[in-house]
Amino acid sequence: MAVDPKKQYISQHRVARKLALIAIYQWQMTDNTYQEIYQGLQEDSALSKDMLKADMAFCQALVKCVIEKTSEIDALINPYIDRKAAHLDQIERAVLRMSTCELKNHPEVPYKVIINESVNLTKKFGADQAHKFVNGVLDKVGSNLRKEQK
Repeated sequence: MAVDPKKQYISQHRVARKLALIAIYQWQMTDNTYQEIYQGLQEDSALSKDMLKADMAFCQALVKCVIEKTSEIDALINPYIDRKAAHLDQIERAVLRMSTCELKNHPEVPYKVIINESVNLTKKFGADQAHKFVNGVLDKVGSNLRKEQK
């Protein structure tokens, strides 16, 4: 049976987002270089298997965007939160940064898809009700960055 290319694309992006979130979280916690974090992902047996299923170019683009443009990304998030990005929970901050990069740089992905994927990642890795906060903030960021899609 042939694999549906659209479903494969969606799956590859979903796994890439998960890996990007893990990498961004590690970067926030350790301030390691991208190369050190990438090597760590490769050395973890479960994550290295995920890397084979992921669109790694997409994953790398998200991680590098966050690392290289942190101030710019935080400036897009800050108007919609009640505290500085530096004071957010680490998972919430990583998800918001990653998703804002995707909203800004990947117009081919509908912003509702980005928000849905981000909420699901937050449910999996974040605090109990953090997904509601992430959903609200990203809806505002997405509405601002993607006015034509609203």
